[in-house]
Amino acid sequence: MMRIITGSARGARLVAPKGETTRPTSERAKEAIFSVLQFEVQGKRVLDLFAGSGQMGLEAVSRGASFALFIDSSREALACVRANIAKTRAEDRCECRLCDALDFLRGTPTKPFDLVFLDPPYKAQVLVPALLALAAPGWLSDEATLVAEYAAEDDLFAGCEALPPKFEQLRTAQYGAARVDVLKVRRER
Repeated sequence: MMRIITGSARGARLVAPKGETTRPTSERAKEAIFSVLQFEVQGKRVLDLFAGSGQMGLEAVSRGASFALFIDSSREALACVRANIAKTRAEDRCECRLCDALDFLRGTPTKPFDLVFLDPPYKAQVLVPALLALAAPGWLSDEATLVAEYAAEDDLFAGCEALPPKFEQLRTAQYGAARVDVLKVRRER
C-alpha cells in the first residue's frame, strides 16, 4: 500500500498501475528521501520524470511544494497519477503530460525546476541521458536538488564518472534492490 506520509494529504492511499512496468519507490526509501529533503520542498517547483504513480511528486506537494509536473509515457500510469492528484486534492498545483521523458527534455524549458525526481525503468538506460539533458540551461534553478533511483547492482554513479559536471553527489543509499542518489546543482565559484 502506498500512501502520503505527511503534510496536507497525510494518510491518502495512492493507486499504482498494475503489472510489472511500474515499480513504486518503497515506503522505507521514500521516508529516507524526504528526511533528507525536509527543508528542500516548501514553495518549490517539482518535476517528477518517469512519474509512475506520481507518489514522489505528490509527497512533495503535500509537504508544501508550489507546483509539480508529472511526466510519463504510459497512459495507464498517468491515469493513476491523475486519480492520485484527485485523492490528495492537489489539482490546482499539479499538471500531467503524456510523453517520453527524454522527448520532453529535448523541448524548451519555460521555468526552472527546484526539485526533480528521476525513477526510470531500471533496464531502460535513460537515467544518464536524462541527467545530461537536465544539465542544459533553463531546466534547473541554481539551488536545484535531484533524486535519482536506479537498480542497486548498476552502481551507476560509482566514482561519479557518469555524472555531468553540473551536479555533485550529496548522498547515496541502498534500499533493497534500489539505490537512491541525492544530487545538487554545483555552485559556480
